[in-house]
Parts: sequence; structure tokens; C-alpha cells
Amino acid sequence: MPHTCRLTVLDAITDAGKQGRPNEDRFGYNKDAAFVLDGATGLGDRQFIDGYGSDAAWIAEFGTEQLKQRLDAHADPRAILRAISAEARDTFQGVAGDQPRYAWPLCSLTALRATPSGFQYFGLGDSCLYLLHDDGTSDFVIPIPGAYEWEQHRAAEHIARLGGIGASGSANSDPLTLEDLRRGRALQNTPDGFTWTFGIVPDAADHLAMVDVPVSGGGATALLCSDGLADLVALYKAYDAGSLVRAAMDQGLAALVTELRHFEREVDQDGLHYPRFKQSDDTTAILLRLTVEGE
Repeated sequence: MPHTCRLTVLDAITDAGKQGRPNEDRFGYNKDAAFVLDGATGLGDRQFIDGYGSDAAWIAEFGTEQLKQRLDAHADPRAILRAISAEARDTFQGVAGDQPRYAWPLCSLTALRATPSGFQYFGLGDSCLYLLHDDGTSDFVIPIPGAYEWEQHRAAEHIARLGGIGASGSANSDPLTLEDLRRGRALQNTPDGFTWTFGIVPDAADHLAMVDVPVSGGGATALLCSDGLADLVALYKAYDAGSLVRAAMDQGLAALVTELRHFEREVDQDGLHYPRFKQSDDTTAILLRLTVEGE
């Protein structure tokens, strides 16, 4: 008997990390897919695209709106992302001209869709998927394994040198750290780097992480999120993959964001115990129910 895979949105949230700064995260969905895009805070000297608060917010918005329109159960995600990136490149360079690579806008992408043959995950960067199957088992999927641990290591070096994140709440305000971050950012989406993200480099689509997502026990509940919410697992160790999804189901995503902000703003403002580059990060998530009908 033919079966139908369905994604049902249960909850969604996006929350800016700092008052007065633009939220550079976005989420979106349509009948076949859901996705979260996390804009990487700009490292250039100025903003080029007006009307969004930052170029990072613009690329996240651009990608989200295009995916809503173009991504369905049958389309090739690589071809879609390549086309969207080419359009974004033309738009950005038409306004900004020739800029150093560290100033190019980019974002992480984490996405899940229902296809005729099953559920499929794809992504770029360090946003992720937590999955709780109905049989109680859980999974964690991220395009760059070890990304969270590596960032914590680098943040710890910054904090050891300066004695904390810094008064601005962001490590970018320190010239040496900014120089180091710019070097790393310039290598993204190049053969000399190891990080591929969504932005204005169409070839990044060739490096898209794609995996099938089988469900166990009749169905599953999925949480797509930016690295902000993932800190509850990866940094603060308040949950594992399964218990984070269960908490989202039982308490709602807003409660998890409140818990995250408590860690960031009250427990460890300066990153001395939980090393990170920002006191509070933009945080976005979508909670989804995955069902297979007709089996």
C-alpha cells in the first residue's frame, strides 16, 4: 500500500539575542518542508543591504523566502540552493561591488522535508536537527560534526586572553579576535577551508549534507534549530537530544528559550564557565511531527 510522509509544525520561535541588535535568524516552512537559517554576524566594516538591520539578516531572509517558494517534495535541494545563491550573489555584488570574502553574507541552514520515499534532512553550517522517535530512541544530525566543540575551544582561548567575553557582549569587539574570525570566515566556502555555508557562493550547494531520516516506532518528533538553542545540549549540558525534544513537546519552545537566556544572562554572563563568543545568541527553532500514513 502506498504511504505518505507528512511534516506537521507543532511550534516555532525566533528570539533576538540582544536588544537593539537585529535578529539574524529566520525560519520558514511550506507543506513539504521546514527550515531554519542562522545568519552569521557580519565581520565587515559596514552594512551594504538596507532594510534588514544587517547583511546577515538579509541573506537569512532571502534564503528563507526563496525556499518557501521553491522547495517541494520533488525538487533537488542542491539545484535550488545553487540557483538561490547565484541570485543572492548578483544582488549583493550589485550593491556592494568587490568586497573581501570575510564581508560576504552567509548563514547556516538546517532543513527537513517529506518526499515520496521518506523524510530527508539537508543542511550547511552548524545549525542542526534533534530527533525523538516514538520508540524512545533519538538522533542528532549536524552538517559539520564537532562544530560546537571546536567553537567552544576557540571561544575559550579568547576568554582566557581577555578574562571574559567583553563588555560589549560580543568577542568581535576585540581586534585580535576579530582578525582571527575574519581569517576563518574568508576561508569558508573555499577549497582551502572546511566549512561550507549558504550565502553568495553557488558552489557551496555541491557540499550540502544530505541524509535520509527513517522514523522508528511509527513516527517521530523533530526539532530543527540554530546553534543558539543547541547550546542547551552542546554547551550547558542541560539536556541530551531526546530530552530536549521531549521538553519542547511538554513545555513549549518559549520555555526553552527562557531557560537558555537564564544560563546566558544570569548563570554565566562573561562566558567563564561556558565559553562562547557572544553573551546571548539569536535563537530559532521549529518543532515538527513526522508521520507515515498508509503503512
